Formats: sequence, C-alpha cells, structure tokens
Amino acid sequence: MQHLRTPDTCFKDLSGYSFEPHYINVDDFEGGELRMHYLDEGERDGEVILMLHGEPSWSYLYRNMISPLTQQGYRVIAPDLIGFGRSDKPTERGDYTFQRHLDWIRNILTQLSLSQVTLVCQDWGGLLGLRLVAEHPEVFARVLAANTMLPTGDHAPGEAFMKWRTFSQEVPEFPVAGIIKGATVTELTADVLDAYNAPFPTEEYKAGVRQFPLLVPVSTDDPQTDANRQAWQMLQQFKKPFITAFSDSDPVTAGGDEIMQKLIPGTQGQSHTTIKQGGHFLQEDQPVQLAKVLLQFINDNPISTN
Repeated sequence: MQHLRTPDTCFKDLSGYSFEPHYINVDDFEGGELRMHYLDEGERDGEVILMLHGEPSWSYLYRNMISPLTQQGYRVIAPDLIGFGRSDKPTERGDYTFQRHLDWIRNILTQLSLSQVTLVCQDWGGLLGLRLVAEHPEVFARVLAANTMLPTGDHAPGEAFMKWRTFSQEVPEFPVAGIIKGATVTELTADVLDAYNAPFPTEEYKAGVRQFPLLVPVSTDDPQTDANRQAWQMLQQFKKPFITAFSDSDPVTAGGDEIMQKLIPGTQGQSHTTIKQGGHFLQEDQPVQLAKVLLQFINDNPISTN
C-alpha cells in the first residue's frame, strides 16, 4: 500500500505536546505494513484508559486530559488512527474503509495485551470504539462516550452532519485546523491550530481525513449496516458501567446520549452529564471538566476483584 509518513520535524515543539512517541506495525492488507503511533503515559501497572479520537483530530486532542489522569495513577493510551497524527497515511482514498480502520485500531488491544480497559471515545472514536466494545466486551471495564454514536443507516442523519459531509468533499483545500476551530466554542490560539495542521504538510497527506465523512453509514445499503446492527445487539447486553458526557453545543451528535441511555443497560444508575460551554471537540473546550467526570466515573465504579 502506498503511504506517506509525516516528517518528525513537523511535530517538533508542539504546544502542550511533549509526549514520547510509541509505535506498532499493523497489516496494510496488501502484503505490507503501516506504522501506527500511540501515546503511552503513566504507570505501566495502572488501570488503562484508552482514548480514541475522531475526525480530523489526532491524539493531540487529549493532551490536556492526560496529566490529571496519570497523576492519579492511571495508564493513558491515546493512538493516532491510520491516516492521522503521527501514524502512516495511505495515499489512496479507497485504501480507507470502516472495517480497515476497525481492524487497524484493534491492534492496540491485541499487541499491547490490554485488559480491564476504560474507553473514552468521541466522534469516530465512538464509531470504532463502540464496535470494539461490542466485539471484545471482555476487554473493557467501563465506557465513557462523548459526542459520538454508532449509526447503522436505519435512521437519516441530521442536517448538520449532511452539510458537513458535503463541505468535506467539495472544499478545494481541506482545512483541518479550521474544522477544529469551527467546532469549538473557545478561541484556539495560533500555536494550537498549527498543531492540528502539523500531521498534514500538504493535501497529499489528507486522503484519510477526506474519506472519513463518507464512511459514516447514512443508509441501509452501507457495507457496515449489518455489522453495526449486530454491534448494537451486543451493546444492548453490555452491563458494565457506561456513562455519557456530551456537551451542550454540538448539533451533530445532540441526542445521541439519550439513545445510549435508553438502549445500553450499563448506563443505568450512572451520573450522566451535559458539559457546559463545550462544542463538538469538548476535549479542547472543557478538558479539565471532562477529566473530572471521567475520574469520578471510575471512582464510582471500581473494578471488581472477585
């Protein structure tokens, strides 16, 4: 598979992001391998918190949440999806499929031998993460879902998403940092915007971010409709602690939390919250608050040693 690798120099001295890079190799399904980047911070024997990002962000999104968690003894793992961040970037849009993204990120669970994982997922981190929970429920101890959903195509997406999808395909130059900026309610500084652009020095590196919006199931003829329906059948049996922490200013995913609370048994009795003054990327707008919600959720739901 033809791919590009963003030069390390692009990630030098990024604002608030001085973490050591880690890598695994994953199958490219065409006889070769791709390199996937991930952060691995905190105590190696601490409980694992797995943080999955979405479109068009990368692990940089979680930078302000990591220290509050590692200071409490947790091990935080934050991968970059293939095509994003410091991970390799296949150059052909057809190289990216929902199933390939799922199989690529599954390697984080298997190659790192993770167990008793607390998942934090937002945007595409939820589309992939919730599938992982459904397919490997024994690996996960808890789930925090923020501004995300697992669509099957059985219900029409909202107008906000369809406008975004059209924009993503028609805009001549894909404005990665501009998209992040437009989906937050706080003012992002120039150095933060530069960091979001850092993985993509030219348009050639953006095949993955261009393709992602087209991979969301919006009708029942989507190749992932049946698999996502099956995942929902498993999620409707998932009784481990599951909390929603959506924000108050995200038109794309609004209402998804209520659906999860209705259908997933693990949501019962949890302290679900709506985080104020948060846009779609609430990790940018309210990282400290989201970290507090996560820590309280973990403390309220200790892993049983029986």
